[in-house]
Amino acid sequence: MGGGATAPESPIHGAPIIDARWPGLIDLRRQPERIGEIQEAAAFPPLAALLEALNGAHSPLWTAKCDLWEPEAVELAGLASASSPASSGALARTALACYVDLLPLAGEVFAQPLQAEAYCRKWVSRLAPVRLPDCRVDLVIRQAVAGEAEGFGVTAYLSALGADESAAAEALAAALSAFANTIPAFAVPATPASKLQ
Repeated sequence: MGGGATAPESPIHGAPIIDARWPGLIDLRRQPERIGEIQEAAAFPPLAALLEALNGAHSPLWTAKCDLWEPEAVELAGLASASSPASSGALARTALACYVDLLPLAGEVFAQPLQAEAYCRKWVSRLAPVRLPDCRVDLVIRQAVAGEAEGFGVTAYLSALGADESAAAEALAAALSAFANTIPAFAVPATPASKLQ
């Protein structure tokens, strides 16, 4: 896990392909005790808690990569406009964001984009009642490769605003906790995927 390696670009909207079995992968499903080796998780314990939930026994998912960063000013402006009025303007001076690449346990990838979309819609419906005004969650469907399995995965982007670093970290921690607590109980069944075109 981590943001180190770059992936080949997907023909879908130019997004990078999720290369799930990349050489630096720490498989938290098989070796959860290695979570401390993931720099981003060690730097931000709420991200570690999310990774543990996503790779836990009751989750239908596994994670391939993650990253944690402070968005640039341009990204901050976009988040401020999507957030609450109280977070915009002079009060919002900093932001914190992370992403996690998600894949289904069944089949290691979603065989079709519609399967990934159905799963994302279910997650969004579970998140809908949660009120976190200074936060944003985006689920992006991307092509994915997991060894011999080729199909689709989902990258979850979570962002939060705050008046300072501490407030942004607190808001992002709340978003990560809500995201972990709303993992849908089952994934859309995956079927063997064809080769990427």
